[in-house]
Amino acid sequence: MTEFSERGQQSRNTLPTWVLAAFLVSATLTSWYMMMLVHEFGHVLGAWLSSGSVADIVWHPLKFSRTDLSRNPNPMFVVLAGPAVGSALPALVWLVLRTCRSRWHAFARGFAGFCLVANGAYLATAIVLPVGDTEDLVRLGAPSWLIALSGLMLLAGGLACWNGLRSQLQAKITSRVTIASVATFAVILVAMLAWSSLK
Repeated sequence: MTEFSERGQQSRNTLPTWVLAAFLVSATLTSWYMMMLVHEFGHVLGAWLSSGSVADIVWHPLKFSRTDLSRNPNPMFVVLAGPAVGSALPALVWLVLRTCRSRWHAFARGFAGFCLVANGAYLATAIVLPVGDTEDLVRLGAPSWLIALSGLMLLAGGLACWNGLRSQLQAKITSRVTIASVATFAVILVAMLAWSSLK
């Protein structure tokens, strides 16, 4: 390792606590809002593929996201498409970036894990307190134990995705990356508020 790279590694490891905190907070909030968007995209895609009609999409920073349909010929398919696409699409993006050896693949891996954990935990509530999609699935006749089992499998996949991620990210989190993360969160926040105000 050269003297220059040693200094670079040392500067990364000695980032101020507030910089790391800013990255973690902005990255977590960005992941949460983007996870909701990808999840709702799954419902919209499911509606389009089953000849349904979307009436409204709720995507607001202070609300849980929701997709309302005016026509829904295949409700089970549309409901399942949310967590299915919401889990699979981020994982696919991560795998593509990793295959292409992109320097952003570790961040994509973190987001993929987040989506798997969030959607998995959501489905796992079916056996305790069905809400939202899980409530719809139970009402449509899906066994609550099977929904919960599917959720636990996604949850386990997300935790496996996160395993060892800290060491990968530690070397990549810099002041510049933190600024980019905060800026991305700000753009998403503005987009959510604009989306909500246009309706």
